[in-house]
Amino acid sequence: MANIAAVTDAEFEAQVLKSDKPVLVDFWAEWCGPCRQVAPILDELNAEHGEKLTFLKMNVDENPVTPSSYRVTGIPTINVYHGGEVVKSIVGAKPKAALLKELEGII
Repeated sequence: MANIAAVTDAEFEAQVLKSDKPVLVDFWAEWCGPCRQVAPILDELNAEHGEKLTFLKMNVDENPVTPSSYRVTGIPTINVYHGGEVVKSIVGAKPKAALLKELEGII
């Protein structure tokens, strides 16, 4: 996930909720195998669609406040925020085609 910037609990409101464009947040952890599977796919999507959608990642072990406030109970969870609200929530690792289908209308 080297291409995707990290966001912390402290930065979440400014970087995500107050963003002018939609923001995709990947909730993940180091120990999560499916998170590692989805990371390169998100890197590709970021390279292809980064102008329409801001991509961020949040380590749930280092930042417990935000995931619990959005009821993130399983990882990976990918939430898309727009206008301060969750407009899409995708739970679990999915192939690129499935993620693109889920994100139709957003990217």
